Amino acid sequence: MVMHKKSIRDRIANDNDIIILPGVYDALTAKIAEDVGFEAAFQTGYGTSASLLGMPDFGFLDAGETLENARRIINCVNIPILVDIDTGYGNPLNVWKIVKDLERIGAKGIFLEDQVWPKRCGHMTGKAVIPKEEYILKLQAAIDAREDNEFIIVARTDSLAQFGIEEAIERGKEYRKIGADVVFIEAPKTIDQMELIAKEIKAPLLANMIEEGVTPNLTANQLRKMGYKMVVFPLSALYSSTFAIKQTLQTLKKTGTTKELKNKMITFQEFNDLVDLSNYNKLEKKYSF
Repeated sequence: MVMHKKSIRDRIANDNDIIILPGVYDALTAKIAEDVGFEAAFQTGYGTSASLLGMPDFGFLDAGETLENARRIINCVNIPILVDIDTGYGNPLNVWKIVKDLERIGAKGIFLEDQVWPKRCGHMTGKAVIPKEEYILKLQAAIDAREDNEFIIVARTDSLAQFGIEEAIERGKEYRKIGADVVFIEAPKTIDQMELIAKEIKAPLLANMIEEGVTPNLTANQLRKMGYKMVVFPLSALYSSTFAIKQTLQTLKKTGTTKELKNKMITFQEFNDLVDLSNYNKLEKKYSF
């Protein structure tokens, strides 16, 4: 397995670096992210809701489902996992508890947002945010609960959609003052807005790249030059896997075979290698008569 060489905090401090976080939504996608060389990953709430519940990112997930999914993901990889905890699933005490719980199972960070609960995907319409003072209490609870200095707290605001860019920037500045490690202004609609955020907020910034979302889809290098320190591609793996699965099952339903798709599939042996079958075969022999 690929072992991370530098902590996320060290990489944030490097002016020439940008951290690319692929979105993972189960143990298998996390293993794939690690296998191809990513040094950290993001447990997406959108993807977790879709894969566990078959439902949209519309506030249906609860803290227990998020935590259990994180446990499975973290147990199977050796790279840092940052976890989307939506709005914290309640009041500041709920935020405090889930941070404690996530630290115990080895998570290395959270994304905490200021939407009204039930929340919705940041690129959907109809969002609303709670008062800044109310969110600050949640953010402070997360900071107070943290014991591991390598645990990263990303403060996300969705206020741009409701109140405009100036309010979003003001909230971002305030959240940084409170102690957020990274500031995430969700869903800017233009490159000009993205550049203004980078100019005005003196903090490590995160950008969210969703295919066909409301934010211009830029490369990691473009974002780094703009002044961003982290970029998450939360849905790329989910959308790709959904496309492939649907195409395969449509072909199977139509033709009664998948032979024509063989060159688009991982092989039996390649998949066994990915999930470390050989190691478990060795263990089986070790503990057999």
